[in-house]
Amino acid sequence: MSPPRCQKSGGIASTSDQEDWPISKIHKRKWRLAFTAIHFTRVLTSLSKLKVLDKNGPLLRSLSYIVVDVQAIEEDSSSGDKPETFLNVDPKTLSDMVKDKNFESLSQFGGVKEIARILKSDVNDGLIGSADDIMQRKNVFGANEYEKAPTKGFLSFLFEAFKDTTIIILLACALLSLAFGIKKHGWKDGWYDGGSITVAVILVVAVSAASNFRQSRQFDKLSTKSSDIKVEVVRNGRRQPISIFEVVVGDIVYLKIGDQIPAHGVFMEGHSLKVDESSMTGESDHIEVDESTPFMLSGTKVSDGFGFMLVTSVGMNTTWGEMMGSINQEFNEKTPLQERLNKVTSYIGKVGLATAAVVLAVLFFRYFTGNTKDDLGNREFNGRKTNNDEVMNAVVEIVATAVTIIVVAIPEGLPLAVTLTLAYSMKRMMVDHAMVRKLSACETMGSATTICTDKTGTLTLNEMKVTEFWLGKEAVNDDNSRDIAGNVLKLLQHAVGLNTAGTVYKPHSVSVPEIYGSPTEKAILSWAVFNLGMDIEEVKHNHETIHVEVFNSEKKRSGVLVKRNKEKYMDTHWKGAAEMILAMCSTYYDRTGMLKAMDEEERLQLETIIKNMAAKSLRCIAFAHKEIAEESRQFEENGLTLLGLVGLKDPCRPGVRLAIESCRAAGVNIKMITGDNMHTARAIAIECGILNPEEDLDNEAVVEGVNFRNYSHEERMEKINKIRVMARSSPFDKLLMVQYLKQKGHVVAVTGDGTNDAPALKEADIGLAMGIQGTEVAKESSDIVILDDNFTSVVTVLRWGRCVYNNIQKFLQFQLTVNVAALVINLVAAISSGKVPLTAVQLLWVNLIMDTLGALALATEKPTNELMEKPPIGRSEPLITRIMWRNLIAQALYQVIILLVLQFKGISIFGVDEKVKSTLIFNTFVLCQVFNEFNARKLEKKNIFTGLLNNKLFLVIIVITIVLQLVMVEFLKRFANTERLDWGQWGACVGLAALSWPIGWLFKCCPV
Repeated sequence: MSPPRCQKSGGIASTSDQEDWPISKIHKRKWRLAFTAIHFTRVLTSLSKLKVLDKNGPLLRSLSYIVVDVQAIEEDSSSGDKPETFLNVDPKTLSDMVKDKNFESLSQFGGVKEIARILKSDVNDGLIGSADDIMQRKNVFGANEYEKAPTKGFLSFLFEAFKDTTIIILLACALLSLAFGIKKHGWKDGWYDGGSITVAVILVVAVSAASNFRQSRQFDKLSTKSSDIKVEVVRNGRRQPISIFEVVVGDIVYLKIGDQIPAHGVFMEGHSLKVDESSMTGESDHIEVDESTPFMLSGTKVSDGFGFMLVTSVGMNTTWGEMMGSINQEFNEKTPLQERLNKVTSYIGKVGLATAAVVLAVLFFRYFTGNTKDDLGNREFNGRKTNNDEVMNAVVEIVATAVTIIVVAIPEGLPLAVTLTLAYSMKRMMVDHAMVRKLSACETMGSATTICTDKTGTLTLNEMKVTEFWLGKEAVNDDNSRDIAGNVLKLLQHAVGLNTAGTVYKPHSVSVPEIYGSPTEKAILSWAVFNLGMDIEEVKHNHETIHVEVFNSEKKRSGVLVKRNKEKYMDTHWKGAAEMILAMCSTYYDRTGMLKAMDEEERLQLETIIKNMAAKSLRCIAFAHKEIAEESRQFEENGLTLLGLVGLKDPCRPGVRLAIESCRAAGVNIKMITGDNMHTARAIAIECGILNPEEDLDNEAVVEGVNFRNYSHEERMEKINKIRVMARSSPFDKLLMVQYLKQKGHVVAVTGDGTNDAPALKEADIGLAMGIQGTEVAKESSDIVILDDNFTSVVTVLRWGRCVYNNIQKFLQFQLTVNVAALVINLVAAISSGKVPLTAVQLLWVNLIMDTLGALALATEKPTNELMEKPPIGRSEPLITRIMWRNLIAQALYQVIILLVLQFKGISIFGVDEKVKSTLIFNTFVLCQVFNEFNARKLEKKNIFTGLLNNKLFLVIIVITIVLQLVMVEFLKRFANTERLDWGQWGACVGLAALSWPIGWLFKCCPV
């Protein structure tokens, strides 16, 4: 008799192999044996008591207590090799085996099933999936994450900001000013001028660096989110979706077309599985994966078929992990809007440079010709009588002023504003179920003129349910489904259970089945389980799958060739689009199980049944079957027997009709591209509001993909704008539609979910992949992922796209107003009086207000309904529109006039000295920008306060700016070179600045 053995999940392990098992497991086994011995003793005791109670039986002596010495049971030591466990498997060996596709290494392990046993993974049920087991696997083999290259820290951004040429010149001037000031006035008073400029420069640089650092962190989070894809694994017998980061060695992963392979692994089972390894090897040929070539590389894509893979290496132990770990992913792409803004920035910078050069030349000329005076009215330069230190100090001040004019003139806030608004919109879009993969899509979506959308799951809920079932020409409802003939019922169960990519999980006979798969598969499986009484495990157990034809969007059908166990016959089962399956059939079953020939009249009747179901917005699926001899082993596609028709109802999403109406109002055309037949497509289009039932629907508004494909070039160009619905379309038809719409000058957005949609998604101006039903190939080809597969979210993306563009225009108008006003004031004042009214520190403070705080205030405006009342922004429309020029010139002209009046007449008007006058100019100029920020909120609307309370950040920034300005004027006199103002002077400054509101209102009455 052989020694007892204990069966564990994943194989047989000896309790004597104590080095292979944790001590706790040995203790548990001893306790289990002790429990068994005690239980056995109690059974004997109870039996003896029963025997004692039998009066007719012989008297037995009482049992003595028995001491049982529980020892670890020894395994047969003669077995030789000890079974391995994953605790003593070298992760590198497994990794190299897959990476090098090493068959010798695989045979040394004993094959795929032996590796599964070593990794303690059940080939059918997968891992147990307990927290302790998962953690232990992560400790031994690592987590499925790659080590990211170190990201740039705050100091890196600070250093980059300090590398700016103008900032370096300003700091040099500040240091020279500091040195001359201390030499002339001593430490106590001499540091103010140079120190103030230094502090102001550091403040500007620090705020800019902090903002860029924050946006970088934001983009890093979005990058992590975009790489967190869902993977289906089998754990504890149940197929379930988990994060790719949670996949561990030993997991059994289910793979289908379009999936990214999440880790290194080996093939276990599947059909027609092909993998695209171009991302790893550069080879474009698709590799067939089966028992003879079982190795699967992380990061590659499934191009055909489906199957199960055993994970052998994860994370940094895979080639993909090593490659990704060496790449520092940053959002460094330049969007079209940023490139256009760079041109604007460059042009303005040149104007500012020219202005600064003129100011520099004028100030030098006036100073060295003795035309400038100090605060006491004395000439500042008296030839050789003037101290060299004073000359150098004056030169440094003049250079600092000129450089500061350049700093103010260059709209450095524009890139920051773009970054801010893109980061803000990306964050908000994530909340609204849209994940941006490419920054340019944010702004391009605002220009979209046409959206080509799928039907299933986008316009509809993707919650399928079988609502009609036809056997031959007779409808079968739930009440009389039990009357179906036994032979037909069995064939229907086989048709559903064998030809499916879904699964039914039922842990216990009394538990409710859990159904997994696509919405269509789930609906059909639910109907078969609950209405037809199908036991999918029994069906699969009685058949051997020979070949699988995976569902194809071109043929719109899937098939399976199976052999019945212990029989010499084989069966072909087809499932797919009803009219296509019907065309393959020559016979059909009725409810009584009679096989009937299908003549032309009956075929027309069945086609009418399909049309009537489609007219009710039902998706029509047909099942067909043919029995063939075992020798054939070929898929039969003709002479099939129709088993039945089912109609699946997928209701329209709530709010989709309103979303389509809002797109129409915004001048955006909606085209529905679907694989359903003409009648279903037309019914759904009417229900969603894409088609108007009062219009002539046959007038080229609805077209089949095959017809569109066969049009000539001229016909397509003529009819493309009239087409609203394309039925029975293939991915090629969708691509063709996008290409011709672009030729017509449209900016096209396209939704897609399948692998075959990738070309259309790439070709479109904006590719929108579905987050739930979309394959990883589709997502990687897209610009934006719609996380909830909802068309309403597509419209939300459209609103945000327009909002991004609009926010940039608002800030551009605001900043250019400041630039123009500051340049003109300094230029005129320098030429006329030899003095600039705004000092270097004051100009830097204005720069800080408009660059950072202004960008934050205007770049974070949320989308409004009025954005959807305008036509799309054209590709060639100028960034600065005539409306913006009108507003900009009006405000800049007003500010220049007011500040020049204060410059030349301020002393006499207010009866103040030179220093108070300069403070009044500085204060009025800053307050003008504060009031002008309100004007910039609405480029066209006269009411600039609409929706003001919806943007709390705007109000907070306005308050912060005013408070900081108050501190600058009243408390930082030496730092900002200002004097305290009384209530009347503050009132005058506020009143002059507030006049920008009525001026803005008046100018908006002027048409442009």
